[in-house]
Amino acid sequence: MTDVSSTSGTQNNAATQSTTNQSLINPDFNMFLSLLTTQLQNQDPLDPMDTAQYTQQLVQFSQVEQSIQQSGTLKDILAKLSTQDMTQAASFIGREVRFDTPVAGLGEGPATWSYTLESKPASLTATVKDASGKIVHTETLTPTEAARFSWDGKLADGSKAAEGVYTLSLDAKDASGTAVASVINSIGTVKDVVSTDGTNVMLGVNGARFPLASLVAISSVDSAE
Repeated sequence: MTDVSSTSGTQNNAATQSTTNQSLINPDFNMFLSLLTTQLQNQDPLDPMDTAQYTQQLVQFSQVEQSIQQSGTLKDILAKLSTQDMTQAASFIGREVRFDTPVAGLGEGPATWSYTLESKPASLTATVKDASGKIVHTETLTPTEAARFSWDGKLADGSKAAEGVYTLSLDAKDASGTAVASVINSIGTVKDVVSTDGTNVMLGVNGARFPLASLVAISSVDSAE
């Protein structure tokens, strides 16, 4: 199953980096404290050494250590939020959802999109591209301001395109030939919910996985748009 968009691995990398940073700073911090203590114990009371620089470094070390500890706390918070997201997303299984992306999955069912145009066009053409950017389907549509478009994967030679993700673009023009702006969303029924790295919740829709953050609408399967 293909991920349409994901920050997979980012949080894990951050957590690993935090642990690494903590292990690196602890020896340096302890050594610094030891050196500072030794200096204070052996200084000449009548001619004390300038400890301003050491004190400044101590403050800097403390700030870095505090930052690392906060990163660990943030990781725990993100993990808890992910669990809550998973619980919430589980209720979406079997329901129709809409994502803020022109990318849709072609799997057991057709790739489906909804679109809205700024105004009713005089002409409207849909173009579908595969993951590599190659045009696999072009179709002239009935000019309308809002509708759905589905592609069953059938290619010009009669064969069926491979399962995967496909991107829809629209060429809409008014009577004077001026381009009409459009907003395209992919649509599908949620089949499963997964957490790719312990923090990112993804919704499985028709052979593709979409991040929960890109969800813009939820409705029943038989609900009309």
